[in-house]
Amino acid sequence: MLQPTQSSLRGLALASVIANAVIISTGAAVRLSSSGLGCPDWPQCTQASVVAAHSAGQSTLNTWIEFGNRLLNFPLVVIAGLTFIACLRYRPDGRRRRDLVWLSAVLPLGVIAQAVVGGIVVLTDLNPAMVSAHFLLSAGVILTAAVVLRTWVGEGAGPARSLVRTDLRVLAGLLVGVTAVMLAAGTVVTGSGPLAGTRVDSHGQRSTVPRFHFALENITQLHADVGWFIGALAVALVIGLRFSAAPRRTVRLGWLVLGWLGVQGVIGYVQYFNHLPAGLVWVHVALSVVLWILVLELYLSTRERMPLADRAPEALPKQVIA
Repeated sequence: MLQPTQSSLRGLALASVIANAVIISTGAAVRLSSSGLGCPDWPQCTQASVVAAHSAGQSTLNTWIEFGNRLLNFPLVVIAGLTFIACLRYRPDGRRRRDLVWLSAVLPLGVIAQAVVGGIVVLTDLNPAMVSAHFLLSAGVILTAAVVLRTWVGEGAGPARSLVRTDLRVLAGLLVGVTAVMLAAGTVVTGSGPLAGTRVDSHGQRSTVPRFHFALENITQLHADVGWFIGALAVALVIGLRFSAAPRRTVRLGWLVLGWLGVQGVIGYVQYFNHLPAGLVWVHVALSVVLWILVLELYLSTRERMPLADRAPEALPKQVIA
């Protein structure tokens, strides 16, 4: 850490990727297990206790699921802070990589923002819009920054050059954009369905939290339509990569994304026709996080950043000839 190397920095970036993917998945488990208000206050668990404590109408399991998820923010902050400090001290060729510093700063700042939004989620009794924002902040900003950082550490600080045909790189970029739309649509599906969450009043009576005012069938169909469109994009991209001079890693990632989409599609239809069992929905959410990482890696593999050109030597003063 005193003198970070490229290898140690990539290791920290990978730790950030894993840690963020884990906390997104555990956050989904909190919601799907009706534990979102297991700690009904913020930043304390209850008005009388900082740590997990019994709350009216909440089981001990619900309380500890929610409190345990909050505790995961501490190692997340440590990893994010260490990554940022390492990027500050990383000086390949004697020069600080400012691009890495700015990108790594997203990690600790994002965790702080995530904690604040998480508090708002609790204080607004699991408002579905805030729950969606909480998920998208974690996946779309913090996790994305960690994935990109891990790639950038192994590259130069210069301009990027394409490793595939322009049309294939555009397809890969479009795949990233549409996958982000699908993730957002997925949060709306959950916020419109029976697993949006529950709240408990002072008398211990349970009630369903407010939901998005969308018909579940309609929003689910939209989510599925986006999924089919992503599948078509992935097929076109894989065929293009297979029959062009694309790097082997890019081709392998293309096939992996396509296969992962197929698995996600099967799970999505199975969960819907089985009336959305919470366990299967959690698997679907967790795998969607992995899919997002794979899609980002696929796009990043279609280009590489070159080393910065050495600075031109300063002009020497003309020699005066006597």
